[in-house]
Formats: sequence, C-alpha cells, structure tokens
Amino acid sequence: MPFNGEKQCVGEDQPSDSDSSRFSESMASLSDYECSRQSFTSDSSSKSSSPASTSPPRVVTFDEVMAAARNLSNMTLAHEIAVNENFQLKQEALPENSLAGRVKHIVHQAFWDVLASELNADPPEFEHAIKLFEEIREILLSFLTPGGNRLCNQICEVLDTDLIRQQAEHGAVDIQGLANYVISTMGKLCAPVRDNDIRELRATGNIVEVLRQIFHVLDLMKMDMANFTIMSLRPHLQRQLVEYERTKFQEILEETPRRMLLSPIHR
Repeated sequence: MPFNGEKQCVGEDQPSDSDSSRFSESMASLSDYECSRQSFTSDSSSKSSSPASTSPPRVVTFDEVMAAARNLSNMTLAHEIAVNENFQLKQEALPENSLAGRVKHIVHQAFWDVLASELNADPPEFEHAIKLFEEIREILLSFLTPGGNRLCNQICEVLDTDLIRQQAEHGAVDIQGLANYVISTMGKLCAPVRDNDIRELRATGNIVEVLRQIFHVLDLMKMDMANFTIMSLRPHLQRQLVEYERTKFQEILEETPRRMLLSPIHR
C-alpha cells in the first residue's frame, strides 16, 4: 500500500486535461515550424545549386574598361566635330607657376644647355644635334602628301644622318646650313598663319635657339595639320553621323561587359 507521499508525487507527474491540450497544441506548432523550415531549406538548396548562383562573378579587366572608354570617347569626339563648326584642337601650356610647369622648364633648359656645351666644345660634339635632325626629318616627312616624292627624296638626302655623322667625324658638318634647309622646307609645308614664325626663325642667330624654336614651330604645324584634317572630315562626318553613332553604340553594347552596364541597384 503506497504511502500518501508517493501518491502525491505520482499525482504531480501526471498531466491534467488542460496541460495535455496545451502540449498537443505546442507539438502541432512545432511540427508546422519543422515543415516550414524544411521547405525553406529545400528552396534555398535548390536555388544555391542553380548554375546562375554557383558561377563566380565575372571580373572586368582593365583592357575592357579602357576599350569601352575609348569607344565612348571616339563617338563623343566625332559628334563634337560634326555639330560644332568652331571645334579645333589647341595646344595647352602648363601654368608657369605650377610644379609641372617649373619641372618641364628646368628639364628642357637643362637639355638645351647640354647641347650648347657640346656644340661649343673643342672639338665640338655633334651626336645629340644629329639625333635632333633625325627627329626633324621624320616630322617633315609626316607632313608630305602621297604625291610629294621629289621633296621626300630631297629631305632624306639632305638629312641623311649617316652622311651627317661621317661629315662630323671629319669636321666638315655644317649645322647652321642644315638648320637653314629645315627652315626653308618648313616654309614650304606650313600654313600661311605660320609665315611670321618662319621669318623669326630665319632671323635667329644662335644655333641652339634655332633648333629649339624649330621644334616649337613644328609642334604648331602638327596642330595645324590635325585641325585641317578635322575640317576636311567634317562634311563626311555630318553625312554619316547618325549611322556612325548607331553602329558605334551597338559595338559598345557588344564589347562592354554586362556587369559594367548594370547599376549597383540592379546587381
């Protein structure tokens, strides 16, 4: 016969009807939660195993970025040339008080000072001067049209660096005479706007300063040639602008990686 204490203990362990009801509801809720979690896990697993999510993000290379930038820049430039009658290339000078301007001036001055010391040496050294005439020859040849064979041959003959070097070895090179020929040829090839610059070159007596100013005027002539080319191409660009921009834009879309075209929101 059990003790009263044991009865009391057993009575406490047995759940009442209300406790059983709450326990059943709790188990039902837990069952629903497990089913929901399994469903979510199944969905997530199927999504993570899809090819789109498992493939690594495509890395955009620097060359692709630069290619896209060049395409956009070319299209923008062509549009500006076609619609802006006053569009011209201009030579921009660095501000004199800027660090870059001062460094450029110091470096250039040092180069011409070295050239002056070499030409004034006893005996003179002509190697750097010969290299300058070689560069001048290539610039002059770049100004010639396909039909300028006679002048092309003359420039190559007079500014033959191998011949000039041989003359220098025997002390027979005429640097001033070569500079005068270059100035005369520049006068034949330059635009009328540069006639005054050519006259100033002829009036300059110091050979180092002459060479220095020759390169300055050649840079101006390059700009003139570029602007003349732009002016010649403008009517053609105006006729073909719509088709050109449509084609170019399609090329940009095809060559530019899709990742570059999507904004962060869409990604």
